[in-house]
Amino acid sequence: MSISEPTVFIVDDDAAVRDSLMLMIEQEGIAVKTFNNGDEFLAAYQPECLGCAVIDIRMPGMDGLQLQEELCQRNILLPIIFLTGHGDIPLSVKAVKAGAVDFLTKPVTRDALLSSVRSAILESKRLIAQLENGQDAKSRLADLTEREREVMALAVAGSPNKEIARRLGISHRTVEIHKSKIMHKTGAINLLDLARIANEGGL
Repeated sequence: MSISEPTVFIVDDDAAVRDSLMLMIEQEGIAVKTFNNGDEFLAAYQPECLGCAVIDIRMPGMDGLQLQEELCQRNILLPIIFLTGHGDIPLSVKAVKAGAVDFLTKPVTRDALLSSVRSAILESKRLIAQLENGQDAKSRLADLTEREREVMALAVAGSPNKEIARRLGISHRTVEIHKSKIMHKTGAINLLDLARIANEGGL
């Protein structure tokens, strides 16, 4: 998973706009890659890169909203900042509702652009950390038996050992053994930590 250097991906069919945006962002020491259209971007993008995309909402062929939809369908966790003309506000509202982090009206000021880019990169870091936590939790839960999963579900829901034993038709001692194995396999340090792992792992 590439999370070392944030990269801003600019997708705009206007070369002058691409160059202007790239200059403003690179002056802040942030890496930039530019693309003439959505197809070029999708062909080059490596999943789970840290950064964000600055996308023109109106482009020939695949427009910005269609590109956003394609990224969602591919489960690509890349925050999007849309560039819009003055007449595109309704489209921009639709884009934000679909998950875009911001939309900027052309011509874009340096301060507005950099503020949005910084916020989007922070969001990218949060999304990647969330994804990593989920993957880590799933790997921790992978070795649990079906019975251990049942015991864990009841334990993190707050059921005491006696209640777990009664509901599953097993002895109190067997519940204790299962819980010990669960804590060992997941590496949980306490019941609260186990609940976090279960939640992040989708259980």
